[in-house]
Amino acid sequence: MKKLIVTAAVTAAVVVSALAPAKAEWPNDRPIRVLVGFGAGGGTDIVSRIIAQPLSELLHQTVVVENKVGAGGTIAAEQVARADKDGYTALMTSPAHTVSAAMLKSIRYDAVKDFAPVSWVADSCFVIIARKNLPANDIKGLVALAKASPGKLNYGDVGVGSTQNFTAELLRQRTAMDTKHIPYRSTGAVIAAMLSGELDYGVELAHAVQGQIKAGQVKALAVASPKRWPTLPDVPTVAESGVPGYAVVGWYGWLYPAGTPKAIVDKMNAALAQVLNRPEVREQLAKAGAVVHLSTPAEFATHIAAEVDTWKSVREKAGIEQR
Repeated sequence: MKKLIVTAAVTAAVVVSALAPAKAEWPNDRPIRVLVGFGAGGGTDIVSRIIAQPLSELLHQTVVVENKVGAGGTIAAEQVARADKDGYTALMTSPAHTVSAAMLKSIRYDAVKDFAPVSWVADSCFVIIARKNLPANDIKGLVALAKASPGKLNYGDVGVGSTQNFTAELLRQRTAMDTKHIPYRSTGAVIAAMLSGELDYGVELAHAVQGQIKAGQVKALAVASPKRWPTLPDVPTVAESGVPGYAVVGWYGWLYPAGTPKAIVDKMNAALAQVLNRPEVREQLAKAGAVVHLSTPAEFATHIAAEVDTWKSVREKAGIEQR
């Protein structure tokens, strides 16, 4: 009799289980938060907002962009590094993530080990610009001019430890140019100094200075990207200009906390690929100065680790003190 009772109980449990609704797959119960470490209107913010709505539609779950501004993006990064590993908190970031790893000794996370890279999302482009009356029209000319007058030329950017600063410093190191650095507070200040003749050359994001380039107010010597940039097709790369192997990419990418299940990482990677392949999304990104760049999680992870090493080496060779 006891055996029959046990069997009946087990059968009832099976029936109840079969009738109960299956647990929905991720994302199923709340919005996905995408933290951005910079203010509204910046490149990282714009790229995040362009893809948030189509992602929401594809995943049938709201994707919310939250600006957590401060400390060069590290406040947002730390929050994501410490977040639950459930796919509901992500970080959209840029080379600031790897530059901070090289520059800041105070950060309380590891830029490589504490994150699960999901996908590269898009690229932007850094361009080496010069005052319009500088007697050099390309990188070879700039290097020759600098070597003819050691210590006479100066270069500027938006501050020590910025990605623009490290991009310019890498060029200086690769070409052995003896030039002086002048930090400014903004892109506008860099351009104003160049227009006044105070500044000889510098590095900026292409979309931020494209108007001045087209107007002939400054001249573009080269782009730092591995390939020529679509909006500046006549401007050669630094590598083409006699500095083989030189390439700096202004990238945007999606990170999760380390330990996020692979199934979630892979699903988000696939979702990003679908969204970024939409013509209207590509068009919006292009207007913001970005070009789609898809990758696997492994490819993106390799890039981040390599870039951290590159920037640490650049900082050490330049004698730039960590903050």
